[in-house]
Amino acid sequence: MNDSINKPGNLNLVADKFILRPIKSADNQQVAHIIRTVMTEFGCVGEGYSILDTEVDDMFGTYNKERSAFFVIEQKGTREVLGCGGVGPLVGCSPEVCELRKMYFQPELRGLGFGKKMVVTCLEKAKEMGYHHCYLETVDRMAQANNLYKKMDFEKIERPMGSTGHCSCDAWYVKAV
Repeated sequence: MNDSINKPGNLNLVADKFILRPIKSADNQQVAHIIRTVMTEFGCVGEGYSILDTEVDDMFGTYNKERSAFFVIEQKGTREVLGCGGVGPLVGCSPEVCELRKMYFQPELRGLGFGKKMVVTCLEKAKEMGYHHCYLETVDRMAQANNLYKKMDFEKIERPMGSTGHCSCDAWYVKAV
């Protein structure tokens, strides 16, 4: 891959090389691979992590419904998916609260501004779908992700909301949309 792609802050230089678009059913296998690879990279395996969620193998089917949306970042001309993320209702919570879910990027996309672009896209969609707050959960050891959420004015909270089943997460955030 081109060296300029791997340098931080070059979103404008590389934006024309990637497409952020809604997920298609044909993306399921690549998205599942990204989720499992990145979660394993950060030691997020086993009980209490979303790597075991049944939806991982069918993200299109899971998010192809009312009040849900899932997006991928594809490298133009290759059909290679390098990142993903979405929003949907937060299970066990008010219908006004959505959850930012399964936002993961392969290493070659990190530090280029695509995380911010994905969060903005998801929050805009959440607002359009009638949500008032967006919740997310992660782990402290994903430092780059935590820094992004703080920069985007997510407020760190002391305990989880809803009932996601992700009891191994140790960082929770919420933001008005």
